[in-house]
Amino acid sequence: MKKTILITGANRGIGLAFVQEYLRRGERVIAVCRQSSKELQETGAEVLAGVDVSDPISISNLQEQLEGVSLDVLINNAGILKDERLGSINYETVLEQFQVNTLGPLRVTEALLPNLGKGSKVALITSRMGSIADNTSGGRYGYRMSKAALNMAGMSLARDLQPHGIAVAILHPGYVQTAMVSFGGDISPEQAAGRLIKRIDELDLEHSGVFSHSNGEELPW
Repeated sequence: MKKTILITGANRGIGLAFVQEYLRRGERVIAVCRQSSKELQETGAEVLAGVDVSDPISISNLQEQLEGVSLDVLINNAGILKDERLGSINYETVLEQFQVNTLGPLRVTEALLPNLGKGSKVALITSRMGSIADNTSGGRYGYRMSKAALNMAGMSLARDLQPHGIAVAILHPGYVQTAMVSFGGDISPEQAAGRLIKRIDELDLEHSGVFSHSNGEELPW
């Protein structure tokens, strides 16, 4: 049976690769983004543009547009990366990353709870840079803190949604060749999306709330 997949941050990078792969599998894809792209439009996905995950009004509009639509998989992929260093921390960009990377996925998930049901899955695309144990290089204050907070939100979601039969994946995609890292990664967006989709396919309630690398490795908090 065809599944309905919603992906945020779907206009480029990993998000676009998610869209393309799910469409190849024959699923219904709802691609959510602030601004669409030529590449996204060419996929033929259902595009809901003009959605800013950091804006409550925008999320409310998304909720209205999706009224009555049942979602099998919700992928919170939208995110931003800024660079703050000790001695010159820009607290505005730190707050911006919390709004997008942490509160954005939480806002979207909470708003779309009526669209989720028993057997639905929620995926949070986070980063191992949000791992406290794995932080050996410092820096990137806003990104690291916002992703660590997202990981905590993911664990709370896993606990709260488990009684409803909804599983939550907390997923690190790997070091991916996207604009976010000036295309300096070691795997392509297509490879990352393929591996992440495999993790989502495997997800069940028993493994809800596990922090995982896209290659299947469990990551330290």
